[in-house]
Amino acid sequence: MNKVTRLDYCQFLLVSQTNYTLTYFAEHSTGISHDGVKRYLEEDKLTARLVWENVRGQVVTSEQGYLAFDDTVLDHDTAKKIELVRRQYSGNAHAVIKGIGVVTCVYINPDTDQFWIIDYRIDDPERDGKSKLDHVREMLDNALTDKNLPFRGVLMDSW
Repeated sequence: MNKVTRLDYCQFLLVSQTNYTLTYFAEHSTGISHDGVKRYLEEDKLTARLVWENVRGQVVTSEQGYLAFDDTVLDHDTAKKIELVRRQYSGNAHAVIKGIGVVTCVYINPDTDQFWIIDYRIDDPERDGKSKLDHVREMLDNALTDKNLPFRGVLMDSW
């Protein structure tokens, strides 16, 4: 069996459109076991700062750029004891489901028709006391002050 790397896991997250579970990852990877993915996830932490560190050299900025904020619920409806899983509304399922809430910030360059995930937050109001809009505010402030990204507007749907 192969050892799972950060690159393996990140590529899986980028290409998987509907299922982000470690079981799904293992089932669709050659030489990677469910237990190997579990060990990797227990040992490595893919932080928002690390996401930016890995993508910043690839971002092509534009004065016409946009920041897009979106929320999603990673479905874990069968989960029994996953720490971040809670009941919440999923627009995908059009119902309240058990899942992990994530808010993402994407930088969009309309001149080159490219986009990059530049930040994310786990939506966990029971533990951190923050709403999704609090997370958006933090990521927006970070894009302005720390990342110094030029953009002309902010895009997001209503929550």
